[in-house]
Amino acid sequence: MTLVLAAHGSRDPRFDVTARRVADAVRMALPGVRVELAYLDLTAPLLGDVLSELSGEVVVVPLLFGDGYHSKVDLPALIDAAVVANPSVRVTQTPIVGRYSPIPALVDRLDEAGFGAGDGVLMLAVGSSDAGSDDSIYERGRELSGVLGCEVQTLFATRLGRDGDAVRLAVDALQSRGVQRVAVSPLFLSAGLLTDRVERFLDALDVPVVVAGPIAEHPSLVSAVTRMWAAVPVAVG
Repeated sequence: MTLVLAAHGSRDPRFDVTARRVADAVRMALPGVRVELAYLDLTAPLLGDVLSELSGEVVVVPLLFGDGYHSKVDLPALIDAAVVANPSVRVTQTPIVGRYSPIPALVDRLDEAGFGAGDGVLMLAVGSSDAGSDDSIYERGRELSGVLGCEVQTLFATRLGRDGDAVRLAVDALQSRGVQRVAVSPLFLSAGLLTDRVERFLDALDVPVVVAGPIAEHPSLVSAVTRMWAAVPVAVG
């Protein structure tokens, strides 16, 4: 039986480097399990190509934090097409890793960046056309605020506006609450073009900023993957 980690993919080479570190960490956590990494788009190897070379039972775990189009439409369609092309493979798609709270990872990354008293958090995420997916991201922001005891503004990095107006409004909201410094908390697997764009708009605002790293191979993400794997009957049978 094989575990396939399905990440979105990116034109930014940092994404592939980070995703491979995640795959290596999962292999360490699941000794004896074959773990493959595949992408939905933009980066090789694509999911269809990986599934074309496998046979038997396969568990696909989406490395996604929002439960929107990619997890509900795009990924199932790719899996269906791969099964038609390769009937020897039987695929089970798990829920997204974002089902399990990423808050411990976000807190640790902020601590590593030097988060402190007087800071407010700008939590970055990918927006979705699925309102339920966006609502779950807002809930993560509220959870993070409760854990840190500070103001958290959620910003969808896919909806910044032509001139970054959404960034300015989020920063204004933080500063109106007396925040002295903006701590950027990316709910992202990897740094990339979207997070870079947010940082450029923040630079233009000339406000005190500290930027936390992405979730990457944080133990809580690896744990989410292993729990998804264990929850699939075929993976433990």
